[in-house]
Amino acid sequence: MDPIPLNMAWGNLFMPVHESKKILTRVREAIRMLHYSIKTEEAYVNWIKRYIIFHGMRHPETMGGKEVSAFLTHLAVKENVAASTQNQALCAIVFLYKEVLKTDPGEFVNISWAKKAKKLPVVFTAKEANAVLRRLGDTDLIMALLLYGSGLRLNECLRLRVQDINFEYKQITVRSGKGNKDRVTLLPEKLIPYLKEQIKFVSVLHETDLKSGYNTVWLPNALARKYPNAGRELGWRYLFPASKISRDPRSGIYRRHHVNETVLQKAVKKAIKEAGIKKQAGCHTFRHSFATRLLEKGYDIRTIQELMGHKSIQTTMIYTHVINKGGLGVKSPID
Repeated sequence: MDPIPLNMAWGNLFMPVHESKKILTRVREAIRMLHYSIKTEEAYVNWIKRYIIFHGMRHPETMGGKEVSAFLTHLAVKENVAASTQNQALCAIVFLYKEVLKTDPGEFVNISWAKKAKKLPVVFTAKEANAVLRRLGDTDLIMALLLYGSGLRLNECLRLRVQDINFEYKQITVRSGKGNKDRVTLLPEKLIPYLKEQIKFVSVLHETDLKSGYNTVWLPNALARKYPNAGRELGWRYLFPASKISRDPRSGIYRRHHVNETVLQKAVKKAIKEAGIKKQAGCHTFRHSFATRLLEKGYDIRTIQELMGHKSIQTTMIYTHVINKGGLGVKSPID
């Protein structure tokens, strides 16, 4: 079945506009009830919308495993999406049926699954990493150093709060990382003076916001109701605040969020280009480089797994292949 163009007017299709909007509203409500992130909300709503449009705006309750299989097959065969993208679409549709419609979508059969490519992570050499870092300044440099020195993911870095930094124990607490799990990673000693200055800056900005009436910060789950004054405390402020006040898309409240991820992404891309590095690298390359450097220094693979927050040791083991210290790490007869 050929897909219906995404820009086709909803009113010209089978399911009435108000019905489609009602479904998506229910999806959003269910996602927020389970405290999923706003990124997950946006992704799930988008996939469910595409699923409905693909099948001519039929109501999801009139469809099941057959229609789900057809949509997933189309993504793999016609749109040539990655395996992770197809899996995300499946998760969104299963969420629709189980959490919103409270029904079983049935069995998914005869699906053409996208093949997961086996790729080694792109890693900076120590020289390359330093070349990129030298071309960054101010807050961009601090954030990049956290990615490289602590192994943080970009969003984990952006979501850091003042209270997540423990100078005494030289630790960083990552809250609600991938898989909604907390973990503790190391705080490089060289970063301590930089972070103390950053906290001073956040403190001044915090006082300014309070005086201007923007006296809250977004709190996870139901903390805002449980602790009404927590949003006014410095400890809950983002370590890397946005330069402007913005409107929260869920609550409609105007307040200061963390800096947008594109800020560092653009700065790092520019620095990589200026450094003359030809690799397909970006912010996440610093995290890969963190794991690789630790492995090169002889640290235990389980320790690296814990610091990285990997669910499976197999995910961490891929770095052994990057530096040829895995099962294939043999020397050539001529070396």
